Amino acid sequence: MAPDIDHLKTWIGATRESRDVISPRLTNSLAAVLDESPTLGEGDVPPAGIHWCLSPEIAPMSGLGPDGHPARGDFLPPVPLPRRMWAGGNLAFSGEFRVGDEVTRRSRIADVALKAGRTGPLCFVTVMHDYAGPRGVVLTERHDIVYRSLEVSSGGGAPTETPMPTPEESHDVEASPTLLARYSAVTFNGHRIHYDRDYCQREEGYPGLLVHGPLQATFLLRLACRMKGGRLPERFAFRGVMPLFDGGRFAVSTARTDEGRQLWVRSQAGNVTMLATAE
Repeated sequence: MAPDIDHLKTWIGATRESRDVISPRLTNSLAAVLDESPTLGEGDVPPAGIHWCLSPEIAPMSGLGPDGHPARGDFLPPVPLPRRMWAGGNLAFSGEFRVGDEVTRRSRIADVALKAGRTGPLCFVTVMHDYAGPRGVVLTERHDIVYRSLEVSSGGGAPTETPMPTPEESHDVEASPTLLARYSAVTFNGHRIHYDRDYCQREEGYPGLLVHGPLQATFLLRLACRMKGGRLPERFAFRGVMPLFDGGRFAVSTARTDEGRQLWVRSQAGNVTMLATAE
């Protein structure tokens, strides 16, 4: 049964405001997850991707759904499709965060759309976020969420053909359960697909634990910064192509093309799981 899109569209325009502090503990926790030395203090620039650690939705245990997410229907619309994932997003930086900043995030539901997918209906929810600190707006983010049915997933098998340029730079990351658990902890993400293997396999039909979309995007964003001499790109756009599972090592790569800088994640099986561009 397809979702009632007219009802779900009544959430368009809904807003929420939250505040958080980029504390040394939060900053150094993310740095440690990314295998960097946790030695940052007040006034230092935190690791790229710190904004995905700010203002998580905090609900009591009794307020969680069966997947570990807060129950739907408050800020986000109550989409009646069981599988929720990051589809991608777009970041526009106009400054930089600093350790010690108090950051206000203003969020707005920008769109709700229903599309027909190969395995059933797909519902896309677009959320816009503005992050402002003591020096003004630092980041405007478009966050794309996709909801879908519990079809048997692909992504863990033979490589699919996604031609990419020869990497200018590439490095591997161990997709260990510990990495996923620590990133879930630093982002206060209770989604069971990242730490509960039995739930992944029995309830959602995945072959293993899923590597977080924003964690993959964080590795790509860090690489984009490295290629700019440590500076944040003005714009960074990314989209998930297929799931990335735990076990073994995945590759984070980049190359300069005629269309600009491309970045991608390639799974242990050779599949491209996330694509990004940076300016």
